[in-house]
Amino acid sequence: MKEDGIGGNGRSSEGEFTEEWFVREREKLVDELAATIHEAPITDPRVLEALRKVPRHEFVPRAYQEQSYENSPLPIGDGQTISQPYIVALMTQLLGLEPDERVLEIGTGSGYQAAILGELAGEVYTVEIRPELLDSARKKLEELRARGVLRPSKLVAIAGDGWKGYEPGAPYDAIIVTAAPNHVPQALIEQLRPGGRMVIPVGDFFQELQLIRKRPDGTLSEETIVPVRFVPLVGGEGE
Repeated sequence: MKEDGIGGNGRSSEGEFTEEWFVREREKLVDELAATIHEAPITDPRVLEALRKVPRHEFVPRAYQEQSYENSPLPIGDGQTISQPYIVALMTQLLGLEPDERVLEIGTGSGYQAAILGELAGEVYTVEIRPELLDSARKKLEELRARGVLRPSKLVAIAGDGWKGYEPGAPYDAIIVTAAPNHVPQALIEQLRPGGRMVIPVGDFFQELQLIRKRPDGTLSEETIVPVRFVPLVGGEGE
């Protein structure tokens, strides 16, 4: 059975998935995230709206696009993955971003998390150590902004070692790390402004997602949120 030229499997007569099908699947995913009672539920309406807007399927290889709106990680090449949507939503929610804030992301990957951040903050700097991933993510982000899919916030993608952060953009109101170091990099602590927040998975085999706040006097408070599993953060300090 077909409706408006779309097959029951969401494909057009040419065999491609339609934008309408992707939109419906994305809505289902966001509704699921908003309704499901996790250990740390997703309740921030701005985060949920960003998830509704940003097309996750455009950040994954064509072979996996049918699975784009399942609540699971997906391969993106070079041994890396695009994170589970719930984890993207949770980490973003924990940052508590305001529209005029400056954010540093460590681990650009596909560019999807950076796109979500760009919907919520004024400036986003994202650092990736793998040149091919960075190039692909940069092109996709530029394309989506040119098409008017993403809002025109400042979004800068940089090749670099995540352990060292990105000093030229510091200090940051918020830092998000999408790979796991075995300890919190000192450079990131130094680049976080007083009053700032950092969300970071920490650990080797056993990892925990931590929310770190920098007090006005420069001391830190740390809160463990949930157990997680990320690829290791590679780079100088981690060698």
